[in-house]
Formats: sequence, structure tokens, C-alpha cells
Amino acid sequence: MERTYLTVTALNRYLKFKFDNDSELKNVLLKAEISNFKRHSRGHLYFTLKDQSSQISAVMFARETQSLKFNPTDGSKVIIEGYVSIYEPYGTYQVYVTRMVTDGVGDLYVAYEKLKSDLEQQGLFTDLHKKPIPLYPKAVGVITSPTGAAVRDVIHVIGHRYPLTKIIVYPALVQGTGATSSIVKQIEKANSDQLVDTLIVGRGGGSIEDLWSFNEESVARAVYNSKIPIISAVGHETDFTIADFVADKRAATPSQAAELAVPDKRALLSTVVDLTHKSTILFEQKISSLKKRTENSTKSIVFTDPSRMFQTKELKTDHFIERLIQQSPIQVLKKNDEHLVEFQRRMKYAFVNSIRAYESQFFRQVDKLELSNPLSMMKKGFSLISKDDQILTSVDQIKVGDLLTTKLKDGRFYSVVKDIEKGEI
Repeated sequence: MERTYLTVTALNRYLKFKFDNDSELKNVLLKAEISNFKRHSRGHLYFTLKDQSSQISAVMFARETQSLKFNPTDGSKVIIEGYVSIYEPYGTYQVYVTRMVTDGVGDLYVAYEKLKSDLEQQGLFTDLHKKPIPLYPKAVGVITSPTGAAVRDVIHVIGHRYPLTKIIVYPALVQGTGATSSIVKQIEKANSDQLVDTLIVGRGGGSIEDLWSFNEESVARAVYNSKIPIISAVGHETDFTIADFVADKRAATPSQAAELAVPDKRALLSTVVDLTHKSTILFEQKISSLKKRTENSTKSIVFTDPSRMFQTKELKTDHFIERLIQQSPIQVLKKNDEHLVEFQRRMKYAFVNSIRAYESQFFRQVDKLELSNPLSMMKKGFSLISKDDQILTSVDQIKVGDLLTTKLKDGRFYSVVKDIEKGEI
């Protein structure tokens, strides 16, 4: 039986596949000492991780080194997080480091990762529980050291962006003994006072030891239980504290937190100006539309020829009456049995009365319109006097020598003004 032979490349590729799909090797946490340390010109770090009995090659790429808080050298005792894989061209396996801290903070890092995992599983980090930050807060609370740069930055930014907002400082220890309980106490006090719409909790950066109060479970739960929306501002661009994950909003610095807490007055003013401009345009368009409607109304037959309006109303009434007669339920009731005869009679009686009432109402309206018709007024002895086809309503419109036209019910005559007397009739 002929055997199948692998190429070296195929074997290395197979081994890499096995390494990359092993869940135990995807996330390893090692405590070791660095040796053979080299820094590549492109920023990558190459070194050996060793203990008393063994060693393994390691690499940390330049993009991962940006999170380093110390300068690793030969002999540095470290705790690293990363994954193990095969470097296929040489068939060697090594640790690919994604995070590295000195062994002095190793216990803190382990505690941080454990608490982070526990709280995440309990749902404290989910967006479902995060509260929206008010757009226009009347007051913002700041929980931080009353003498540090953080509180000055917040006051400066809010005062510049939105001076209408009141700032209430809740002084707290933010590092060292008692800091954890101090932060928790002030979060609870702010919720009890109910004087602010938003809380900023944080400090102006520092080492992992300085920031550790914000990694304590009691602080995380105080942030989570707060009824007031909280913006965390611990002062680190890349590192996240547990409080950052629980907070309703995370800011890299106290200044950025202040920007998230209040709107920019300049942007608001720009919006007001824009809305005012749009409102003015809409108002002018509405006025123009109403003006056109008014002009069109003066050209309708009500003003130009009232008699045509009567004719139109009469035609519409005749058509309406004709349609009512055609749709009369009497025609339908005739086809029913004898028990509906009395019902037919009542319906017919009611229908005829309705038509008569409608006709009576219509002719009353016609009479009212007839009374207001200028032609009817002439039949009663009134006349229309005009000058150059313009109806006269005052002696102020004429002067001696003007030629006037007087229109009566059966004709018109012309006259010349000889004299003018002002005064009531």
C-alpha cells in the first residue's frame, strides 16, 4: 500500500490550524521573566519569556505596545496576556502578546479581569441599563477631588459651552485609603439630594494604583444603581476602568465629560438663527398665498355678477332635488309586502316635508340675497352716481365742472357739477 507524504508547508499549516482553534491557547495569562529583549525599528518587540525550568519565544507588535505603561527590559518580571500560534515559515510556536504589565501590578490585573468578567456576566455593562444623558441639564454634579485639575477643567468647559447650567461639586477622595467609600457616599448623596440632572465621576488620570478605586465593585454597583445618569471621566485615553464599563457614558478626560454633559451654546445659537430664517420664509409664503386667495375671491361671481350666483344655486338645487326623487326609498318600498304600506306612507310624508322645508329655506336665502342686490335698491328709488366709471360715495371725490353719470332703474343721465355743499343730509 502506497503511503501519502505531506509537504513541510502542509504540516506547518496543519499545526497552525490546530493551535489557532484550541480554546486554551486563544487566551493565555502568563507570569514570567523577560530575556533576549530586542526592539525592532518598526516598533515590534521580540523577547523570551522564562521561568526556573522553561522558556518560550514571544512577540508584541507595535500596535499593541501603545498600551504599555513601562519600558520592558531584560530581567523585567511581567504578567502577559496573549495567544499561542505557529510561525508557519519556520515551524516554531510562540506567544503573541496583546497586553503586558509589570509583575508588581499583576495581582491587581488578575483581580480586575475577574471582577470585569463577573459583572459583565451579571449584565451591568449592557446598553439596556444605560440611561440617556439629558440634552439641556439645569445642573451638573461633579464627584472628584475639590482641589484637583479635573474639577477646574469641568467648570471651565461647562462655563464656556453652556453657562446656564449650574455646577455642584461633591468633594471626594479619588485615590488612596478611603477613596472607594468616599466616591460611593457622594454618588448616593447626589441621588438623595436630587439637585442635578447629570453626574460626572472621575479624576485626572494616573497609574493603575491611582485609579484602582474606580475598579472596586462597590463603586461599580453605586454607578449602576444611580438614578441620575453618570458620565465616567477617569482620565485615560486607552485604559478602561470597571466604572467606565458600568457608566451610562464614558469620557477619556474630565474636559471631554463636560463636553458630553452640556450642549454648545454656539451650535444652539446657529440652530435658532437657522430656524428663524426658515420660519420667516414660511411666513412670507403663507402671506403671499393668502393674498392670492383674496385677489381670486374678489374676481368671483359673488362680486362681479350676483345674478349668476342665483342661477348657479338654482341649478344645483334642481339637480339635488332630482337626485333625491330618483333615490327616494318609496320606489323600493313599493316592492315590499303589505305590512310595509303604513311605513311607505310615513316615509313619503316625511320626504315631501323635507323637500318643502329645503325649498322654503332656499327661497328665503334668495330673498336675502335679492335685498342686498344693488339693482333691487334702484327699484326703490336709489341711484348710483359715478365719475369716470368709479362709484362716488363722498363729495370729496368731485369738484365743480366734473361730468357725472347717474344710473336709475330704467336708464341713466349725465350732469355737470355747478356747486358743492358739504354737510350731512
